[in-house]
Amino acid sequence: MAGQLKVGVVGATGAVGQEFLKIFSERAFPISELRLFSSSRTAGTTIDFQGDSIALEVLTEARIADCDLVFFSAGAEVSREWAPKSRIAIDNSSAFRGDPAIPLVVPEINGDAITAETRVIANPNCSAIILLMAIAPLRALRQINRVIVSTYQSASGAGALAMQELLDQTRAYLNGEPVVPKVLPHPYAFNLFSHNTEINEHGFNGEEWKVMAESRKILGDSGLRMNVTCVRVPVLRAHSEAVTVEFELGEKVTTESVRDCLATAPGVEIVDDRESNRFPMPVLAAGGDTVLVGRIRRDPSHENAISMLIAGDQLRKGAALNAVQIAELMMVRGYLGG
Repeated sequence: MAGQLKVGVVGATGAVGQEFLKIFSERAFPISELRLFSSSRTAGTTIDFQGDSIALEVLTEARIADCDLVFFSAGAEVSREWAPKSRIAIDNSSAFRGDPAIPLVVPEINGDAITAETRVIANPNCSAIILLMAIAPLRALRQINRVIVSTYQSASGAGALAMQELLDQTRAYLNGEPVVPKVLPHPYAFNLFSHNTEINEHGFNGEEWKVMAESRKILGDSGLRMNVTCVRVPVLRAHSEAVTVEFELGEKVTTESVRDCLATAPGVEIVDDRESNRFPMPVLAAGGDTVLVGRIRRDPSHENAISMLIAGDQLRKGAALNAVQIAELMMVRGYLGG
C-alpha cells in the first residue's frame, strides 16, 4: 500500500461512523491525521481514537478539501453537498448509487469499476452487499436468471437510535410497561414489520427497490429478474436473508458445486451443519467480517434452482468494512496515497 493519509469521517458519531474507527485500528489503516465531522450539535466534543482525543468539527470546504480521503455516512443530503468537494469520497448513503457515472462497488465483485480518475465511489445498500457476496460467485457455475430474496433486517440498519430503541422497548415490554415507538413507526420489541421505507407505485418499499436496482448495477446485469421482500426483525445487529437462485436451464447446478464454489469465495464462510442444526444466524455474524452461507439445498419447485440462508454484519461488511476495503483496493492500485 501507499503512505499515510489524511482521512475524514463524516457522521462520526453514528453507528457506522463508530464502526469505521474500530476497523481503522483493526486493519492498521494508514492514517497520518484523522478528522471527525459531525453536526453543530456535537461539534467540540471528543472521541477517543488510538489513545488520542479527537475533537468533532463541523464541515468546512477547506477541511474537507485538505483530506486525501473522506468516508461519508451522514445521509444522502450531506453527501450530495460535500462529497463532490472532496479529493476522494467513499459514500455510504444512497446519494450516488443510482448515478451511472458513479461506480457502485463491492471490491470482491466489481472492483474494476474504479479507475485512476474515480473521485466518488458509492458504497452499496447493506442488504445488497450481503446478498451479492453469496450469489455473485455462483455465476461461475451457470448463468443466473432469477433471484428471490426475503430479508430479516436488524436494528443496526436503521442506525444507533434504532438499536437503542429496540433495547429500550424490550426492557419496557418485559417490565410490563407501555412500548412507545419513537424512531421506527411500529413497536419493535417482539414484533416484525415491512421495512420502514416508502412504498412505490409498484408496491415495493424503498429498500426492496434499492436491492434490486443496485444488484443489477453491481453485477452488470440489467435484465436480472429479482423479487425482494424486506422485513425489520427485532435483532440488534446483523442481517439475514433467505435466497433462492434460479440458474439457466441445462446442466444442473448441484448443492456440492455451490458449496465448493462458496468455500473458496473471498469474504464468504460456509456454516451448514445439518446434524447440529447450525446454520447462519445473526449471533454468529455479528461483529464478523465474513458473510455466512448455509441451508444450501435444491429448490424442489424448480428444475435448476438452489436455496440458501445467509447472514452478515450490516455495520461491517454491509457498510464500514466494505468502504474501507474500497479504499484499500485504491491504495493497492496506486489510485490513492501515491
